[in-house]
Amino acid sequence: MAGLVAAAEARRLGAAPIVFEKLDRAGGSMLLSSGVVWRHLEFDRFRAECPEGDPELQRLLFERLDSDLAWLESLGAPVLTRGTGNPLTCGVRFDPGGLTKALAPATLELRLRSPLREIETGPVVLATGGFGADRRLLREHVTPEADSVLLRCAAGSTGDGLRMGLAAGAVAGAGMEQVYARAMPAPPARVGPRDLVRLSQLYARHAEVTNARGERYETSVWSETDVAQWMLHQARAQARFRVPKAALAERVRDRTVGEMVEAAVEAGAPVRRDPDHVTVTTVAGVTTTLGGLVIDASARAAGDVFACGADAGGVATGGYASGLAAALVFGRIAARTALGESP
Repeated sequence: MAGLVAAAEARRLGAAPIVFEKLDRAGGSMLLSSGVVWRHLEFDRFRAECPEGDPELQRLLFERLDSDLAWLESLGAPVLTRGTGNPLTCGVRFDPGGLTKALAPATLELRLRSPLREIETGPVVLATGGFGADRRLLREHVTPEADSVLLRCAAGSTGDGLRMGLAAGAVAGAGMEQVYARAMPAPPARVGPRDLVRLSQLYARHAEVTNARGERYETSVWSETDVAQWMLHQARAQARFRVPKAALAERVRDRTVGEMVEAAVEAGAPVRRDPDHVTVTTVAGVTTTLGGLVIDASARAAGDVFACGADAGGVATGGYASGLAAALVFGRIAARTALGESP
């Protein structure tokens, strides 16, 4: 999303941007997402939930997202729902495919199957999706269980932006060990690209969560991302969710716990039932990395090199915030600064 946004904004300003897309289609991990672009309702809450992030970057996201959402709609991005269903946040849910179709024509030139290998001349905006799909980098920075995690991100998110940014003189910031992850049905479950949202197991608060040694984890945040991050460091990146049958009717956003359990059953996950409980074996699924290149308020990483999306760190560090929102806000900022405009 960040790269398409940057290119569309650059085109609006009269430039002739070229998008080098590694995959055979545009959209990156945005196409695999729920399409919800959101922010916290209160800035203090944002700071409290992402305490290690850069306050200046967070303030920019908080103050600019609403107008940037209006800009997205002006391009024809189809809105599915307004609001997030969470009283702590606000935002808009777009159709991910429609969002991609709205952004891609707004760029000038989109070169598919054309990864950028090195930076020869600037300005360049790096928006390659972080390194969530590179198990070697996950093992180096995040978890020794990297070979077992499920990958919920685009296959092209293998750290190209990080590598090129560092080679250009940028530096990696804090939080390289942090990721946004979800509990997913464990093998032998069948989880395809279109199943990543539907099969998320978001009921840790209603379950007894244990690892293979029987050690228990109590979730402490509304998003339950803490559970998945804990799972990343357990054997095979797995945990068991033992749910009382009385809790199956509880609603989490737009689904019941029972519906999520049945989705895991249909996918083929290991599920055990007894008279009073159902137990689902889950595995941590990495959606995106949170650590990345250090950027300033103009999205500059080094010289004429800019970074946005998951290639840039410092926004959600220490917690959880909308990656699509950061991609939108800092994609536009990067394009404006790269063209000498006020960010």
